Amino acid sequence: MEIGFGLPNAVPGVGRDSLLESARRAERRGFSSLGTIGRLVYPNFECIVSLAAAAAVTERIRLMPTILIAPYHANAALLAKQVASLDALSGGRLVLGVGLGAREDDYEASGVPYKGRGRRLEQQLEEMKRIWAGEERGYAGAIGPPPVQEGGPPIMIGGGGDASFERVARYGAGWLMAALPPDQFVASAPKVDEAWKRAGRPGKPRKASITYFALGPNAQAAAEKDLKHYYSWLGDEVASMIAGGAATTEDAVRTVAQAFEDAGCDELLFIPASAEPEQADLLAEAVGLGA
Repeated sequence: MEIGFGLPNAVPGVGRDSLLESARRAERRGFSSLGTIGRLVYPNFECIVSLAAAAAVTERIRLMPTILIAPYHANAALLAKQVASLDALSGGRLVLGVGLGAREDDYEASGVPYKGRGRRLEQQLEEMKRIWAGEERGYAGAIGPPPVQEGGPPIMIGGGGDASFERVARYGAGWLMAALPPDQFVASAPKVDEAWKRAGRPGKPRKASITYFALGPNAQAAAEKDLKHYYSWLGDEVASMIAGGAATTEDAVRTVAQAFEDAGCDELLFIPASAEPEQADLLAEAVGLGA
């Protein structure tokens, strides 16, 4: 199983220096991917912009929003251009993680209806694939730039319901689970495989997940502060439960990594609850990645 690292783009107070240094350290320590948390009505850095900044200071590590909430983007053609630009500028390192999101305020702020967002995502994926394939749209021909990866970047689709699993089979290269426990991965992964098989896709879909962590002397406090704030919209009880589930010791990190590997996860991205770049080094040491 590959181990990825999340940029702290949604940790309140994160700045340019901590974001870029986190990216540099994650690549240096050998993590597979850089993830990002997507949200609109929140003081986070936007996913594509964050990954573009990370792309400028790295050379090898994959870039994967985990997730980009595509349906509140009203213009699919513009989104396709932004994604293709990031893929080209990063040298073809982008894996596009997309999903629906569950916060109505994000959609309201975008002026896009919350209802029907699943169908809107499907329409966006179809449109973006046509654009990346070079379909002509005007006097100058296709919407560019052409992505480095032929046909566009691989797409990982998030979600935990049957409709999401069907989208994976129709449009995606794989499935990305939200920050849920390993037993939920065990329960859902076979459903993804079944949808894939019904669609007549060869092989098996790639499967990935995210999980939260914080390490160091103030780990528990950092996890509680960040995650309770981020998930406050779900209420104190649920937010506290999520914060309490973050891995805050090396043993906890290794335990959750082993559980996901045993469940058949192909890549697990650890999302930090602290903006300190040292989190990349602490995590690398916990999971045994090199300097």
